[in-house]
Amino acid sequence: MSSLLSSRTAADAARPGWNPLTLAVLASLWIAGPANWPLWRALSNLPETATPRGAWFIAGFALMVAAVHALLLALAAWPRTIKPVIALFLVSAAAGAHFMGTYGVVIDSTMMVNVLQTDLRETRDLMSLRLLLGLVGLAGLPLLVLWRVPVARTAAARQALRNSLGMLASVVLLAGLLFALFADLSATMRNHKSVRYLINPLNSFYALAVLAREANAIPPGPPTPIGQHATLAPRPPGARPPLLLLVVGETARADHFALNGYPRPTTPRLSKLPVISFTDVSSCGTSTAASLPCMFSHLGRVGYEAREAEYENLLDLAQHAGLAVLWLDNQSGCKGLCERTANAFARDPAPGRGPLPATLCRDGECYDEALLHDLDARLAALDPARLARGVLLVLHQMGSHGPAYYKRSPPDRKPFTPECTTNVLQQCAPDALVNAYDNSIAYTDHVLASAIAWLQGQAAHFDPALLYVSDHGESLGEKNLYLHGVPFAFAPREQTHVPMLAWLAPQTEASSGLALDCLKRLKDRPLSHDHLFHTVLGLLGVQAPDVQRTELDAFAACRRAAP
Repeated sequence: MSSLLSSRTAADAARPGWNPLTLAVLASLWIAGPANWPLWRALSNLPETATPRGAWFIAGFALMVAAVHALLLALAAWPRTIKPVIALFLVSAAAGAHFMGTYGVVIDSTMMVNVLQTDLRETRDLMSLRLLLGLVGLAGLPLLVLWRVPVARTAAARQALRNSLGMLASVVLLAGLLFALFADLSATMRNHKSVRYLINPLNSFYALAVLAREANAIPPGPPTPIGQHATLAPRPPGARPPLLLLVVGETARADHFALNGYPRPTTPRLSKLPVISFTDVSSCGTSTAASLPCMFSHLGRVGYEAREAEYENLLDLAQHAGLAVLWLDNQSGCKGLCERTANAFARDPAPGRGPLPATLCRDGECYDEALLHDLDARLAALDPARLARGVLLVLHQMGSHGPAYYKRSPPDRKPFTPECTTNVLQQCAPDALVNAYDNSIAYTDHVLASAIAWLQGQAAHFDPALLYVSDHGESLGEKNLYLHGVPFAFAPREQTHVPMLAWLAPQTEASSGLALDCLKRLKDRPLSHDHLFHTVLGLLGVQAPDVQRTELDAFAACRRAAP
């Protein structure tokens, strides 16, 4: 054995080593070529590139991408560092190529937040054989070759000179190509802004840098208080405390709700109830991480994105006004919104109650009906003094979360078949994909109708109301896009047009002074997530002059003086 090891050591020593800069250049060519196939596919599909000049532009742009990566890798072109750094680039590029190529998404800071906040259940839904093959082909095979290649040991001064010359060559090549391709490059980047988010893996590294900068730009510490002196408006004689059930949907598209004119019967139960569906509502973002904190903020989308400090949110203000607040989650969490209020996950038993029925949860995930299980017990566990003033109860759905849409509805609630039963959406027939998604919408219809039935049972003690709005929409293959997360500035309407529904008990209509006939007449006016914060305050009768904006209360125009 010792002689065998000695012979191997001698053989390895006899093999000529590869200079770290050579490995950096070869890795850059691999990354710029095969590992960026979604970028080259996107560019080749543009009408501007369907000419010989377009082909030359793509070839030149590929050399630019290679030069940029060579410039960066040259910084790490040292015997001890080059292999780990190349490995990081290769794995990042392979993962990015899979998700961009499979689902048509792009990678920016918002998408990176989604990646960082993804929990085990969401990660499991994204696993597939295609992902494994992509990682093996684009990262595993070159890493195997890289691992077996010996690295030459060169004097530090000589290696520094070699790296400097390599970096200089990269800069010269970049400058020359930029000069030669400037007209085509500027036009492409101006007319097709999403292309810049496809340059892989620089898009991921840049997104992480943006997140780090934004995190450091906002001072650490507790959020700035808002509405600390909020009060509750006087209620008319005989009125009960308000109970608002605010249901935050997930990945629901407004144009797939039959209430909004969709030809398929996706909302059979709600269609029989006196609900008002607002047909033209825009989201705050194209992902949960972007939309959820924004829609509960008093700042609105523009103000939230430009904020220089963190602020308390709608839940905090409701507590300041003396209301009981509970956040109940059936997803990956409240993104920090409910840290200062009572909160629980749907899978957790209600206080004093046993585990949920097996029919509601399986494989570590619960159907949205679990949100309604033992709600009476959850309500009774809240502060009695606050309950006497009113309740804001938030249910955060799993909704239509993809790509495993088929998991979002139980087996006995699938009116549309056959449905797509894989998370590799391109492998499904378009009709089967839509069936799986529409089944999730039909199940949301069932959950919301059941929630209204529960609210009706609370009418002896509260004046109940329900408000439902989704956090963002979803692409189902339109323009070869799937899922969501396209940067808001050029996101398709499928990802920003969200459903919003309201239901008020007759007694709530009277005590709140809202005229439902008026709301029905105004259901088609443009609204957005900017209206949610102020609309909820109006429904709850909360008065907070320092942050409240009546013009953003979507129901204010239909509110008459209470009797």
